[in-house]
Amino acid sequence: MTDHEHAATAAVSPRFRRDRRHRMVGGVCAGLGRHTDMDPVIYRITLAVLAVAGGIGLIFYGFAWLFVPYADDEENEVRKLLTGRVDGQALTAVLFALVGCGVFLTMLRNGGVLAFAFVLSQLLIGAGYWSRRRGAPGPDPLAAQAVADAPPEAQAPPVPASYPSWWRDPIVKDGTHVGGTGYLWGPGDSGDRDVAAAVGTGRGASPGERTEPRAAPARPRGPRWIGGWVFLLALLAGGLGTGLMWHGHPLGTSLQAGLACALLVFGLGIGVSAVLGRTGAGSVVLAIVTAVLLAGASALPKDITAHWIRTSWEPVSAADVRSSYRLGTGEGTLDLTGVRVADGRTVTTEADVGAGRLRVIVPADVTVRLSIDVGVGDIQLPGDDKHDVDVAPGRHKDVTLSPASGSKKAGTLDIGVRVGVGQAEVRRAAS
Repeated sequence: MTDHEHAATAAVSPRFRRDRRHRMVGGVCAGLGRHTDMDPVIYRITLAVLAVAGGIGLIFYGFAWLFVPYADDEENEVRKLLTGRVDGQALTAVLFALVGCGVFLTMLRNGGVLAFAFVLSQLLIGAGYWSRRRGAPGPDPLAAQAVADAPPEAQAPPVPASYPSWWRDPIVKDGTHVGGTGYLWGPGDSGDRDVAAAVGTGRGASPGERTEPRAAPARPRGPRWIGGWVFLLALLAGGLGTGLMWHGHPLGTSLQAGLACALLVFGLGIGVSAVLGRTGAGSVVLAIVTAVLLAGASALPKDITAHWIRTSWEPVSAADVRSSYRLGTGEGTLDLTGVRVADGRTVTTEADVGAGRLRVIVPADVTVRLSIDVGVGDIQLPGDDKHDVDVAPGRHKDVTLSPASGSKKAGTLDIGVRVGVGQAEVRRAAS
């Protein structure tokens, strides 16, 4: 495609670029408004709503900020990060994306909020597409034919990109070279020629020409000791948030509160350090780790409590057996030794522990049908070696235990055993 065709295509379908002049934060909404011929306020309000409802607005804004350059710049923020030029804009964009991902993961179980966010985002996309297409002129056949018939533009001859190496056979007997060497480092007399070749001047320093010494790179401005204080404040905020939610709330909720407070402190610290000076990589890494831990805490089952409890249930008859026994976190023992089940009768119950250990003791003279589910952990049955612990995810067993030999004929116990994280143990009582 020729330059004329590129210009014609760009005039009809301009690429999406951020707007530096009318930006409020990162210029994403201003760029969207210019790209779709809509008021940027519409995008700002909608993305703010989507940021609260599921975090989708923060995710989109952060990634658009990172990957879409300004209209007057062809280099995006990701490329600047990869080349080591860390500034406040790139770090703020990363923070937006991380916080958005954390909010989105916490809303995974809230289908109503996610459905609303999905519908609203589809409406915004449809409105932007319609607004952009409504005023787009159709292709002009005469203009297209004129572009096709236009002669190709003259191009400058290619500039040589490689030169003889400074450590190989010299061109001149005294060891000097005319032109760049193609290296960014080397002897003192070749460094200036390499810089001249890199910037495209097409000429190097002559042997007798005097060159000015290059200025040293500017040192990072402002203090750099703020990272340690940010880390300490994040630890304090995380402990305080977890402690306030520790009593009366599940373990996952308590951890989410503490990690969210720590992530907020990291975000504020990154923003402040970006204003004072260059932000250290440690704060960014810790913010990423905190966001990952927040996502893991949001996935914890709600029945896991923050307190380790030891309890036992000992029904003395079949009538005392409840339909279910539940424990959040700790060690639970369901002792059915005193239950006498008449011949031909079936007693059904289930025991559930969120995290910890569940021990079920069954009489010796009954038939036991077991349905055991362990999210992550181990299953111990009668006859298994207690020292053989096999921890694995998603374990399930359906087992039928026959009565002990020589015992009287009795009924059946139908037991469901559920453990989220931990160990499920079933054993026979002594005859």
